[in-house]
Amino acid sequence: MATINHADIQKNIRSKVIKNAVLKWLFFLATMVGLVFLVLLFYRILTQGIGFFSLDYILSFPAPYPEEAGIFAGLMGSIGLMLIVAPVSVIIGVSTALYIEEYAKKNKMTSFIQANIQNLAGVPSIVFGLLGLTFFVYMFNFGYTLIAGGLTMALLILPVIVVAAQESIRSIPVELKEASYGMGATKWQTIRRVVIPAALPGMLTGTILALSRAIGETAPLIIVGAATAIYTTPDSIFSRYTAMPIQIFNWTSRPQEEWQYVAGAGIIVLLIVLLAMNAIAVFIRNKFQKRL
Repeated sequence: MATINHADIQKNIRSKVIKNAVLKWLFFLATMVGLVFLVLLFYRILTQGIGFFSLDYILSFPAPYPEEAGIFAGLMGSIGLMLIVAPVSVIIGVSTALYIEEYAKKNKMTSFIQANIQNLAGVPSIVFGLLGLTFFVYMFNFGYTLIAGGLTMALLILPVIVVAAQESIRSIPVELKEASYGMGATKWQTIRRVVIPAALPGMLTGTILALSRAIGETAPLIIVGAATAIYTTPDSIFSRYTAMPIQIFNWTSRPQEEWQYVAGAGIIVLLIVLLAMNAIAVFIRNKFQKRL
């Protein structure tokens, strides 16, 4: 029998402990670097924008002078966009994921579709802007309206939602679906009562990330005709509109220093809306997680 060398064992254990300690501090350092830059970013935004941030600023329209400018038109435009983007992208994205995972045959065509969906998630946003300009603005003759911008942004985040929904569906144990079929449930009943509730927390996580990206995008909206300054709020899906990122971009491009502070206040409003959206989505996700 081979003899056990206790010295080699202790040396091996010691090297693993040292390696774990080194990796722990490397990961901690990476986390701290990200947190430091995040804190600096928030500090920069707050110090620049807090002086202009007020209820009057939120409820005022753009103006030629910094002290009179407001972000109300952009706020209402962004909310209107999200009211179009969220239902369109979630319904189409989740339906696509359910079809691919539950109904489509596993063949080369399905693999080709999946590969293309994953590749679309990494396409630059301005490409989707050009796509929206071609189809929604010109081909469907929507013009430079809210519906054209909303559908373009829905296309932008659609691949992210599809991929997230697919991964959530794949993570469901096969035994759950087999038990449902064993009880006599049909495929649709199994999807509605087992698959969707079990996959919903993961789907919502992907939706949160996708909508967070959509509300901060500027390039596609510029392509599909979002106004840089508008003095009305959209009263229908076929109205002209602007959005908070467009107004912030317009203010930061002006040379006067006061406009940078106005833009900082706009960023604060954008972050508040973004955090509110995420908080609602996280609350819904956690509520469904507790049910499972």
